[in-house]
Order: sequence, then structure tokens, then C-alpha cells
Amino acid sequence: MSGPLSGIRVLELGQLIAAPFATRLMAEFGAEVIKVEPPGEGDPLRKWRKMHEGTSLWWYLQSRNKKSIAVNLKSPEGLDIVKQLATSADVVVENFRPGGLEKLGLGWDVLSALNPNLVMVRISGYGQTGPYRDRPGFGAIGESMGGIRFTTGSPDSPPARVGVSIGDTLASLHGVIGALMALLRVKTGQGAGQVIDVSLVESVFNVMESLVPEYDLLGEVRTRTGGALPGITPSNTYPTRDGGYVVIAGNSDPIFRRLMTAIGRPDLADDPALRNNEGRSQQSAMLDGTIADWSKTQTVEEALAALAAADVPAGRIYSVADIVADPHYQARDMILQAELPGGTAVKMPGIVPKLSETPGEVRWQGPALGAHTDSVLAELGLDVARIAALRAKGAVA
Repeated sequence: MSGPLSGIRVLELGQLIAAPFATRLMAEFGAEVIKVEPPGEGDPLRKWRKMHEGTSLWWYLQSRNKKSIAVNLKSPEGLDIVKQLATSADVVVENFRPGGLEKLGLGWDVLSALNPNLVMVRISGYGQTGPYRDRPGFGAIGESMGGIRFTTGSPDSPPARVGVSIGDTLASLHGVIGALMALLRVKTGQGAGQVIDVSLVESVFNVMESLVPEYDLLGEVRTRTGGALPGITPSNTYPTRDGGYVVIAGNSDPIFRRLMTAIGRPDLADDPALRNNEGRSQQSAMLDGTIADWSKTQTVEEALAALAAADVPAGRIYSVADIVADPHYQARDMILQAELPGGTAVKMPGIVPKLSETPGEVRWQGPALGAHTDSVLAELGLDVARIAALRAKGAVA
């Protein structure tokens, strides 16, 4: 079955996380993604985190369905190959520091002149303009300056990091959204290609809800609140008798009443002062204490059973072991069985989102460095002798 992006060619000039995650999503839904890697070591992600026989498990996930070509961008011949690929591409995704592609002679002015319908996604720390554009910016900096770290963690602790590269991932998602909107414009004849300028800082900032107007009008500086949602009550993480935790979201008016009844406090369910969120938020400490007094008398399973019977949203905090064993994840094909080189079986995450008619699929795991160099160059019209000559000159590997 063809994916919804079947027929779309994407050229990836990125490394590590932000640009490669964006192109992974496109590849999962049918796009032909050609990943350009430097000869020798390739993308540094190949050696990040936990390894299997010398290759990162993250790499196999991040680069599934992609074609890898090893091209030396410091050679004229290598640059010419990239230009030829850009001529037939629909999208180029890159995460160089601003000006990096221009120094190579692969800037927007050059590539758009070769292909006026080209869409270029440019992911950087601070964006392509502004006084900070030339600063190095990784996801950690985007998370810090975008506001999310100031609001993450316990009130009595330093700002905390989310346990994954959320800044990079948010930038990737914004890049994909921008690319699809720009592609729609091109494919429907509304206009030519354009640049999608994605900043790590701005991608994080974009999900920070009402942070700015609360500060501007009310002087409110939202800060760390642990497991609670400030101003949305009750919604928090509560301890259980067996040393675990349950997350309970009882913050809509009818759910709050059901929650209070379930924990044996019908008096609070009927209290006019707690009838709406504004009133409850004024007594959030009391309500959290009341719920915790109840949860500490329950095991995790007992608490979840009681809350499910009352139709109150609640859940345990999952580890990866919980996720892999969960029947709902399995029923939704969110845990896929894959095979690594040499035949080693391994579980991998499934594909999101779920499309009813043109779902995404995994055709292969992250490839070996340069695995598709010859086939991609052959499609450009280069014969075996020419490819061998380029390899001898170090332009490709």
C-alpha cells in the first residue's frame, strides 16, 4: 500500500535529531528520503546511546525507510551530486547553523534557482534571522530559552529536563507541518516553493500555552509545580500505599464531583465553593491533600479500579517495561517486531498518526552508511565507471 507521501522526494542534509526525526516521519508515510552523510563515520547518531554490534539502536529507529548516500560536501563533485538531487527533490531538510549551507554553495538562492518548486525546511537553534542566529543552539538550549525548563520540576528543585530530546522533536514536528503546508501550495498550483524557517527556541515557546498573556496582564510568572497543573484543579500525581503513584485528572466540574464521591468526600462534591475550576484552584492545596490522604490508603491497582468505576481519568506512570507489556499498545500496533542486520529480533515503536486509508509502514531499519550511494547515483545517470571514479577521488563512499 502506498503512503500519502508516495512520490515525494526528500533530501536530508541533517544530522543527529531535529532534521532526521522530521524526515523519518515523512519516510514512514511513503516519501523517498535520501539522507546525505559524510563518508567515514556518517551521522554521529550512529554512535549515540545504546549500541548493538557497533551501531546505535536509536539510529535503526531514527533512519528507518531512508536511503543513505555517503557524499563528501567538501568536494566539488560531491556538491554537484547534491545539486542534481535537489533539482528533482520536492523537499530539502537541513539543520546546519544558519549560513552553513551558503558557505558550501548550497544556499536557498542556489537550490531554488535550480528548482523553483523546492521546499526547504531549515531547522536551527534561533532561526535564520535575528541577533542570535549565529549562536550554536541544541535542543537543550531551545528548551531552556523556550520556557519549558523553567516550568518543569518541583518548586524546591532546580529546573529539570524532560527525559527525552523534546526541543528537537518539537522543532521536527513544526518542520513537517510547515513542509506539508508548503507542498500543498506547490502541488495545487498556488505558488512556488519557499523556506520553512524553524527555530528550536520558538518551537518550544509555541507550546507554552497562555504563558505570555498571563505575565503581561497579571504579572504571573509560571514556574515549577511538580506534578500539578497550575490553575487547573485537581490534576496531580498522588502516592499510593504500595509505594507507587497514580495520576488523577479530576479538573472538569462533573468529573470532580464523581472523584470526590469515589474517595468518600461527597461533602466536597456538593460544596458550592468548589463547583467550578476557579473556586477549586483557590483551594488546590486542600484538595490535593484530601486526594492524597485517600490514595495513600490504596494500592495502585485498587486506586485505578475505584477511579475507573467512577469514570474518572487516571493512570499509572509507565516505564518502558510497562509500555512494552501493555495490551493497548500492542492492539494499536505501537510495538512492532523488527530485525537488525544479522537477524537479531528487536521491538521498535510503531507509527503515529494512524491513517485509515494510507497508513504509514516500516520498510527497513536504518541502513548502513552509503548503502544506497550507487543506486541513487545510477538514477542520476552515472554509470559504474563514473561512480568508481568519484569514489577514487573521495567525492563519495
